[in-house]
Amino acid sequence: MKTIQMPYAELARALGVKEVYLKREDQHKYGSHKGRSLPLMIKKYFKEDGTTKFVISSSGNAALAAVEAVQAHNRNNPSKLRLTVFVGQNINPQKMKKMIAIIEDVNIKLEQVENPKQSAFQMDKDGNAKNLRQSTDDSALEGYFELAQELDKIPDLSAIFIPTSSGTTAQALGEAFTKLSQKPQIHIIQTTACCPIASVISPLLPEERGARVRREQSLADAIVDHIAHRKEKVVEVIKTSQGSGWIVTDDEIISAIKLIKETCNLAISPNSALSVAGLAKAMQLDWKFDGAVVCLITGL
Repeated sequence: MKTIQMPYAELARALGVKEVYLKREDQHKYGSHKGRSLPLMIKKYFKEDGTTKFVISSSGNAALAAVEAVQAHNRNNPSKLRLTVFVGQNINPQKMKKMIAIIEDVNIKLEQVENPKQSAFQMDKDGNAKNLRQSTDDSALEGYFELAQELDKIPDLSAIFIPTSSGTTAQALGEAFTKLSQKPQIHIIQTTACCPIASVISPLLPEERGARVRREQSLADAIVDHIAHRKEKVVEVIKTSQGSGWIVTDDEIISAIKLIKETCNLAISPNSALSVAGLAKAMQLDWKFDGAVVCLITGL
């Protein structure tokens, strides 16, 4: 499904960039950019292995996409899929409310547990369900090729700013653009609470890195992957594209949300605002872009 990608001249002027596009993945029919890969993963395992039972642990967007994908399958197929969704005790109430509201299939079970990731691992280990884990499953990369193709149609594409947790989207886009006509820089944005990839390539000076104060939580609560299994591949993609990694504070996220509201008349989530916050930080540090810059608006 194609999503809106359009330039915002007032936002570009405010940031000091030639041209800025917002890629509205929050308008995807499955709720976020995760809708690019989760449906394809489910379809692949169903068709190739006959898998009908799935499990996922998620901070929100991936689970929402999985729920929508399973319900779409079950509405149109006699062979029904089952999905167990594990979420944590501290899940964003807005995401929990939305998840409860969209679940209308009796084959989908939602559980709030102390350790959702371990609960999903255990179900997979016991052979009770296939764990939909994008952070380690390379089949998750395939769905983002379509996103790259859409972005490749933007004239003079110079850079893409991507809110990043596991790094799956960044790795997938970076690898996809090696096969496409344009070669944009790949930039990832993480938070002071969770930055295992961005901290490797942060443009801050060594003494600034050492002095950086890490917070336990961030307004961008979808950025939670502290292990970052894809770290090496994501760093390689970023360096090859001549991009960078950016670490933003809650204050910078709030400023980005306000800026987008003022210049674009759009209300977006803190997780989506990471991309604009990262671009704003890059401009403050005198980063130069020759063409259009894309900020992914990822979802809740």
